[in-house]
Amino acid sequence: MTTNTDTQPAARDETRVWLVERTYGDDELNIVILVYATADGTRYLRKERALTSFTDERETPVSRVVAAAELGTVADEDRERYAAEATRMADVHDPGDTV
Repeated sequence: MTTNTDTQPAARDETRVWLVERTYGDDELNIVILVYATADGTRYLRKERALTSFTDERETPVSRVVAAAELGTVADEDRERYAAEATRMADVHDPGDTV
């Protein structure tokens, strides 16, 4: 396991989130939408990333530490799925890993 303090939440208002979903934008195929969620599946962070080409192979962090104020509330129908995927990612990856 990683013991690097850079991967640990630094303050109470920061929260670790885990990658739970990666999809392409509906209207533009060069946009990748990344969704990170808390381990309990109640809060999420959505990030959009533009691909410079179809062969763009940038690594994606499996987790991030973000300010709690940046997180939205997960819809009821997604909570269980997000919690399960966040827990699975946390179980198989160190916080500093990429996919």
